[in-house]
Amino acid sequence: MDLPADTHVHSEYSWDVSPGGPGPHSPAHGTLRGHCARAERIGLSTVIFTEHCDLTGWGIDAEDASPAHRVLIGADGILVPPLPRLDAFRAEVERCRRDHPGLRILTGVEFGQPHLDLDRALAVLDLAGLDRVNGSLHTLTVDGVRYEPITLYRRWPADRVITDYLAEAVVMAGSDAAFPVFTHLDYAVRSWPTERLGPFDPYTFEEPFRAAMRAIAASGRALELNVGVIRPWIAQWWAQEGGRAVSFGSDAHTPDRLAANFPDAVAMAEQNGFRRGRRPEDFWTR
Repeated sequence: MDLPADTHVHSEYSWDVSPGGPGPHSPAHGTLRGHCARAERIGLSTVIFTEHCDLTGWGIDAEDASPAHRVLIGADGILVPPLPRLDAFRAEVERCRRDHPGLRILTGVEFGQPHLDLDRALAVLDLAGLDRVNGSLHTLTVDGVRYEPITLYRRWPADRVITDYLAEAVVMAGSDAAFPVFTHLDYAVRSWPTERLGPFDPYTFEEPFRAAMRAIAASGRALELNVGVIRPWIAQWWAQEGGRAVSFGSDAHTPDRLAANFPDAVAMAEQNGFRRGRRPEDFWTR
């Protein structure tokens, strides 16, 4: 299959890829070079590395902290991630381009909470020099402190986590922050407390999801089909709510997840009327 680009990939230049040691987030598994080698093996022609850019820290409970998290948590319990090392990142991309001339390698960031931090980001980063800026919503505010959904599920009723997340997605979509793609709208679903509440039922939250999609569509942005888990209802509702464009992103932090489930994702997009662009990295539109 002629696969589209994987437009959401993380390497050792993302802060949540562990600086060392065994495990799924070690550099041996999550390097630019490892991803590029994997892309060639599976016949993927184009990869966009979108390294994390998070400028506002968030509170984190000990049980939610991976080794990569723990070294960044201050005495106040707030995790403050470092800025992406874009100069070193670009230099390694150039080396990989020389070593993998048949692979199209593009650069980008995953900009967390861009509606809150755009001015700060523009002051310290050259976003215009990147091929892709994905906008993502990872945290919500509680008493002046941001928290991820995985933490909020222990503090709030689960339905509030989902509805508040989607309500802020509407706010983010309505902002003038420069990000052409809204990534993983299902982010809060990833940590849904299945062991306590059973499987997530999207139809319980259909209208809040549709409201967020309408806001994203009205902004003219594309919606990422984040395909670590295939959720057919996302593509269907997006098309029904006026969405005109999609991108495909694995959110891979390890090469084995690169372009995961892409054949199913392509079929899902086509079933809902989206058609490929001229280049692998172009949005699919309807």
